[in-house]
Amino acid sequence: MGLQTFLQHLITNPILFLYQILQWVLDKVLSPTPPPPHANLKRPKIAIIGAGLTGVSAASHCVGHGFDCRIFEAGPRKNVGGIWSKVNNTSGLQIHSVMYRFHPSVHWKKGYPDRQQIVSQIVQLWERYGLESKTSFDTPVTKVYQNSRGRWIINDPSHGQFDGVIAAIGTCGDAKMPRLPGQEHFKGEIYHSSDLDGRSAEGKKVVIIGGGASAVEALEFVARANASHTTVLARSEKWIIPRNPVVDVLLSLNILGSETIFSWIPEDILRLFFYRDLSDLSPPRNSGKGIFTETPMVNSDILDLVRSGKASWLRGDILEYSPTGAGINFNQRSQGVPKNGPGVEKLVEADMVIMATGYKRPSLKFLPDSCFQDPYSPPNWYLQVFPPAHPDICANNCTYVNAIGTVGNYHIGIYTRFLLMYLVDPLARPRTWWMKRWIDMTRFVKTRAPGGAFDFFTYAELMYWFVFTIAINPFRWKWALFVLCGIGEGLPLAVVEREDRMRNGVGMRKTWTDNEGAWLASGRQTANE
Repeated sequence: MGLQTFLQHLITNPILFLYQILQWVLDKVLSPTPPPPHANLKRPKIAIIGAGLTGVSAASHCVGHGFDCRIFEAGPRKNVGGIWSKVNNTSGLQIHSVMYRFHPSVHWKKGYPDRQQIVSQIVQLWERYGLESKTSFDTPVTKVYQNSRGRWIINDPSHGQFDGVIAAIGTCGDAKMPRLPGQEHFKGEIYHSSDLDGRSAEGKKVVIIGGGASAVEALEFVARANASHTTVLARSEKWIIPRNPVVDVLLSLNILGSETIFSWIPEDILRLFFYRDLSDLSPPRNSGKGIFTETPMVNSDILDLVRSGKASWLRGDILEYSPTGAGINFNQRSQGVPKNGPGVEKLVEADMVIMATGYKRPSLKFLPDSCFQDPYSPPNWYLQVFPPAHPDICANNCTYVNAIGTVGNYHIGIYTRFLLMYLVDPLARPRTWWMKRWIDMTRFVKTRAPGGAFDFFTYAELMYWFVFTIAINPFRWKWALFVLCGIGEGLPLAVVEREDRMRNGVGMRKTWTDNEGAWLASGRQTANE
């Protein structure tokens, strides 16, 4: 960058410029060093299922810290990026990119990057850490099991043996496209919200079915396309919060991760200063739908579109497509009236219907049955991602239900490093009994949380989980900087080796049983064994 360009950028975009400097510093300080080509990476070797944002980020942390891995991706090469490789080009982040830094080396060019920039960052990460040679495409994973030595097998032994498994299949699979009564009568166009590239909504009456994040993206699409009018049909109220990083971070700082006696304060502030004249679109008071119960939508334009008359947001139940083919018959309910309750029936005219009905959740059924034993089935796992029966399995970003924060952030690396710590240090590795006790404790603390202890969390609560589980075990203290920041794995590894030599000297050599994993903690086995 030339001096003139540098100064111009600094003067015209000072905040963005400082953000670029911050990203550069984070990259230099926290990014693990990519391995050289054909590096002889050591064990443990990790099987990573999925080449989306989470899988690529987790793999980069593994190889960056010197450990081998292999990514198994069900689809072709173009699927690198996961769900972001499949959505519309008009899609983008609803939260500020500072809350979506899924790897320290990510460099966002703006606060709210679009789909192309997100995919490009994932692909660049994949290439930077030499993951192409470590990715098996067109390889759906149908079975994960342990062999007689306790090593993990993916599908069959032809893929090799692994010491740990990271399931990174995400929460969004194939698009859900339900067929509504009378659909054959409709004379207009029907699309899923992920299939809008190349579609024209100009001058059309558009109906969006659904009231979640997909509906927000669809509304943004049709607003830019100059539709004559857009109507969103939502079954229930859902919180909308401003597209403001300060507000979003403040809300995520609720360390209790649930509704409290003080939750009415941010809720009433949002009704007063953000919803204002449209407060009837917010969840009603005492309805059980507080802001800390479900993932809120993040957007600052929705309410302005409603105020301007360009859009309508209706709460109610879809009855059927009109027999005349002119639109959808809809039962509009007032605030607080439950689903299928009384309302006013009306015809919502439409030339185009967009099904913002979300995506099917990918299944974790390929994992062993022992991972799904009640009352410790997902999301009721240790730190929400480690099944108590198998702490060498990490379902990173797969068991997420609702939260205020983001699923694509710093915790991908933290969870990956937790797994590495468990695999190389037998004294830091949690035992099944203690994993279950931590789950029980969290349930007790969040007894009054609607939906259960692990169905909603805030980012501050997640950070508390991490710090607490490190602080409670003195053998993990040496790993704290490595796990939380990715710094200094060499020191704790050296300590583990000394601990291992001490155990050897008194006849207490620590090996893992067949049920716990066969890799020796001393690390003296070769990568090819």
